[in-house]
Amino acid sequence: MPFHKKVVQGVLVLGWLVWSIPAMGAGEHSPHEGQKMGHGSDKHGGHGDKKGHAGGKHGKHGGHGYGRPKGPPADIPAHIRERLDPDGTKVNLNRSLIGVKGIKILSEMPELKNVMSLALQGNKLGDAGMKILADSETFKHTENLSLWGNDISSEGARMLAGSANFRNLKELKLTRNKVGDDGVEALAASENSRALTFVDFSANQISDRGALAIANSPQFSNLKYLDLYNNQITTVGMEALLQSKNLKSLEILILVRNQINEEKTDELAKNQSLPSLKRLELH
Repeated sequence: MPFHKKVVQGVLVLGWLVWSIPAMGAGEHSPHEGQKMGHGSDKHGGHGDKKGHAGGKHGKHGGHGYGRPKGPPADIPAHIRERLDPDGTKVNLNRSLIGVKGIKILSEMPELKNVMSLALQGNKLGDAGMKILADSETFKHTENLSLWGNDISSEGARMLAGSANFRNLKELKLTRNKVGDDGVEALAASENSRALTFVDFSANQISDRGALAIANSPQFSNLKYLDLYNNQITTVGMEALLQSKNLKSLEILILVRNQINEEKTDELAKNQSLPSLKRLELH
């Protein structure tokens, strides 16, 4: 068995045993392509926990298992109110297809002024919808934001990075968008990233340039969970992340399905200098 599978998988699994339920609330984070999780295997995914605004029952609606609509709701305001938790702090609009029109309605609803957890997976927002979100003061208390699969580009990521209304973000999911290196660099330089503990950048066309931006960013010093699954990062980016002086709080790093030279992973994993790392996924 390669060295890093004995040491990294063995030693880091010790942290996993201590931390049997991951501390970071992955919310509605579903498995990547339906695969199972595990460092040292070729299967990856399902690394979210059962906490968060959509992990268990969501109000009276039971998470986001309400089916997959083919178009936006006939009555968008009523649909939003239906998906809002009774205490007004969580709204789950995953796969609601509300689009830009729905986001505008959402951003102007006074009922959402106390929302702390906002799930918007698969709503066809694009950068136009991201601009509405970024400009709205309605979401200034939001801590958990999921924008999974919304065709958001680097421009949309820059809007989020420059927004004066998202200073309290702790969890950010940009899974399966197109933020690229430019978008990552914008977020790495943003004050809005300072409180982040959980970031999912998987499937976002990120190369070593983006990995270096993360590794060199003091704004990510509180980050505990970083998912870079299915990008274009090579051994250069992996080494920068594992040797980062800024990622001092990082406990979980996922680099599965990148362009990393497997012959060098043993040495890099063995010599990593992240003081809090508990889990490293490479295969």
